[in-house]
Amino acid sequence: MATKKQLSRYDPASPEFRKEEFPFYWIARVYGSYTQEMETALKAVGMDIPTWRVLFILKENGTSSISEISLHAIAKLSTVTKTVYRMKAEGLLDTAPSRQDGRVTEVTLTDTGRDAIERIQLATRHIFLRSFKGLTPSQIQKLNELLQGVLVNFEGH
Repeated sequence: MATKKQLSRYDPASPEFRKEEFPFYWIARVYGSYTQEMETALKAVGMDIPTWRVLFILKENGTSSISEISLHAIAKLSTVTKTVYRMKAEGLLDTAPSRQDGRVTEVTLTDTGRDAIERIQLATRHIFLRSFKGLTPSQIQKLNELLQGVLVNFEGH
């Protein structure tokens, strides 16, 4: 395990701190660049990031409650609710009360939503390919494991 002194250059409260060695500096830079690229690519097919998130959560998970979508989209429940009902009005998905609990709204893709996913995949695939160019599958897996470890540390408090 690393000592406090060994970690000090990564700690913003330390005199040895350098932003280029701060992991969140790089996470923020990567996320900002990724978001800009995604916004541009999605706009070309008439979509946006909140729509993309909801569609791909439903693609992977199937029918989901609005609260489940909110959890995976990392967005406030009220924001996801507005997005879901806008998307329903656009014909991308359907909503219905849960059979187990009528207070829960379940969301499913429509055929129009599945078509939108195909358009989005074609429009955004180049972003993934360029982002991870030169990295091996094991390096990508390790990156995911490291980031999951950081997330667990946040969720543990």
